[in-house]
Amino acid sequence: MSTVKKRLGDLLVESQVISDEQLKEALQEQSKTKQKLGDLLITQGYITEQQLIEVLEFQLGIPHISLFKYQIDPSLTQIIPESLARRYQAIPVQKEGGKLMVAMADPLDYFAIEELRMSTGFRIEPAISSKDELQRAIARHYGLQDSMSQIMTDLPSYEDFRETEITDEDSPVVRLVNQMIQQAVQLQVSDIHVDPGEGTVAIRYRLDGVLRTERLIPKQMQGFITARLKIMAKLNIAERRLPQDGRMKMQVDFKTVDIRVSSLPTIHGEKIVLRILDLSVGVKAIDQLDLSPRNYEAFKRMIEVPYGIILITGPTGSGKTTTLYSALSHLNRESENIITVEDPVEYQLEGINQVHVNPAIGLTFAAGLRSILRQDPNIVMVGEIRDGETAEIAIRASLTGHLVLSTLHTNDSVSTVTRFRDMGVAPYLIASSLIGVVAQRLVRRVCPDCREAYEPSGQEVIFLHNHGVQTDKLYRGGGCGSCNKSGYRGRVAIHEVLGVNDTLRKLIGEEASVQEMRAAALRDGLVFLMDDGLDKAARGITSLQEVLRETVVHEG
Repeated sequence: MSTVKKRLGDLLVESQVISDEQLKEALQEQSKTKQKLGDLLITQGYITEQQLIEVLEFQLGIPHISLFKYQIDPSLTQIIPESLARRYQAIPVQKEGGKLMVAMADPLDYFAIEELRMSTGFRIEPAISSKDELQRAIARHYGLQDSMSQIMTDLPSYEDFRETEITDEDSPVVRLVNQMIQQAVQLQVSDIHVDPGEGTVAIRYRLDGVLRTERLIPKQMQGFITARLKIMAKLNIAERRLPQDGRMKMQVDFKTVDIRVSSLPTIHGEKIVLRILDLSVGVKAIDQLDLSPRNYEAFKRMIEVPYGIILITGPTGSGKTTTLYSALSHLNRESENIITVEDPVEYQLEGINQVHVNPAIGLTFAAGLRSILRQDPNIVMVGEIRDGETAEIAIRASLTGHLVLSTLHTNDSVSTVTRFRDMGVAPYLIASSLIGVVAQRLVRRVCPDCREAYEPSGQEVIFLHNHGVQTDKLYRGGGCGSCNKSGYRGRVAIHEVLGVNDTLRKLIGEEASVQEMRAAALRDGLVFLMDDGLDKAARGITSLQEVLRETVVHEG
């Protein structure tokens, strides 16, 4: 393999995966960013990772290894040090005589192959695997197992533990917890659950909205891990009978991650949940929110109105905060005084005054909102409207020349009006102040590496036809190493963007039913959540099953 001197760009052009023009553009960009060509082409959308793997496999004969199916002998990981494995995204998979087969993200990285050869003394035979598979395999086979073995070898009872067991950075417990978090960040996990059972403790990761068990650890390690996490989050380590909430920041792979920590007493001990926010990802621009062209224009019009109230609705974990921050970032100008009241402040935005609520000392959403209205704001963001008092203050603020943005828990855009009525807000106040509502959900994306088209069944064709969607094919993921055999990788938002016009305003004031308001909105061009999802399913972004799982069918 090392005698082959063909360059990756030439191989991709020869295979007709990219054009000469695309290669030239990528090489120009590479000269500025110094990024690897393969990574750059994937980022720019010219190729998928699966196409890259196929070209290297078929053109150069480099074997493709699915690490998801591969049983790696733990003794092999002693040959390549963890530092080299992480630096070059490489893991040894097989040893035969003086040869060592190594799965790599970039098997054309001759410098990496040479360094691995010198470090191990073996002749390196490169194979190719996807980056996701490699990150998962490296995280699983390096570090965590060593830390657990070290802890189990010399484990005192939790009652007899020394404080250094959970504070010393070199202690096995500390390393184990750090590696657990590091692995989760690398896999882009949103939540880590430490679930105590009767005989074991389950470490579960929520990836793309779905929980899965990553590993089971011995019950006797529970106390140490719980204590370490509580110390990191500045929680009371001695209090095990009451729920507690805290937060911490960590550096993982040169990125800052903000982690919210929640403890809950259960019959088998304290359950800990960590919510991970990758601060390096930053706030999305509004054109990156997966809005359809119609919804994008409607949303942009809404947030540029000088005063009134705009609401983002949906269940917990539906991306409401992301949409709010994107709107604030779009509106953030020197001429505007923007103040937020949040619980908690998730992302810090330059040039915006952000207030963290603290109910324990009386700083509730309502109290915070009252105070910030005395600070001469142009735009106010309230993290969530939870009660009638906050709702009324927010609406009255929007009627006195302020643009107010907030979130609410409702199933769709139109039922937001009835939710406000239920909170005791007068219909004429709602009609006068409401600019618009964005209802949203997150659905899983079909994995681009194993996506395959299929012909819809008769029932699916009828269902799609009834919703105005004409297509002769839908898409699903076949399941590959990149998506952990799930067929999905990443998530995409689906939306329902309701702008309040004069007709709807009149109906709100007259306390019309949800059905009447929905019919009026439909005549004005409202695209329901279900229909936005079906459009994305027809375009191969998500699957029909995902859309049905996350939406409610509205009778139009």
